[in-house]
Amino acid sequence: MMRLLFKIIDRIDLYVERALSLWHRQRLARCGAGALIRKPRKIHGGQHIHVGVDFDAFPGLRIEAIDRHLDKRFTPRIEIGDRVSINYDCHIGCVNKVIIGNDVLLASRVYISDHAHGAPDYRDIGTPPSLRKVYSKGPVVVEDGAWIGEGACILPGVRVGRHAIVGANSVVTRDVPPFSIVGGCPARLIKALSPVADSGASTSP
Repeated sequence: MMRLLFKIIDRIDLYVERALSLWHRQRLARCGAGALIRKPRKIHGGQHIHVGVDFDAFPGLRIEAIDRHLDKRFTPRIEIGDRVSINYDCHIGCVNKVIIGNDVLLASRVYISDHAHGAPDYRDIGTPPSLRKVYSKGPVVVEDGAWIGEGACILPGVRVGRHAIVGANSVVTRDVPPFSIVGGCPARLIKALSPVADSGASTSP
């Protein structure tokens, strides 16, 4: 009897989750069919966020397209491709542009940002961090088929090449070549891979 009750509760919870996900999807500029954005989630600036089909986000997603900070205005754009999967407690922040390609996998606690508090030349270092203006060094691009490991940080101006693998807890400060493995703080090349000719997918060394 209790097993049946738990199944009914699970089914109700799933329906509620899908209904809430649908409501959040309607707040985005574009969201393809089959998207599921699980609670809890925080979506800011949905009018600047474009999402493809079969998007799957686990609980704790924080995605922010920020069009104003202090007295500065921005024109952010976040583009997420088809069949992207984002695990628990990930944070994507944008004042410029963040592009995530198709079939990308983000493990838990991944941080992606195209901006930071404070001028790149540190001329405002004497200002409290929360009062420094926000600057972007350039867009962030994660190309098709990339896999970003748990706890990794992808910083402004970085391009992660297609089918690249970023190791857990890496801090990525420069471009990652396609079909490569990087890791560390700052992330460095660990191994170059070779594409599989007949499938277009990643590889053995």
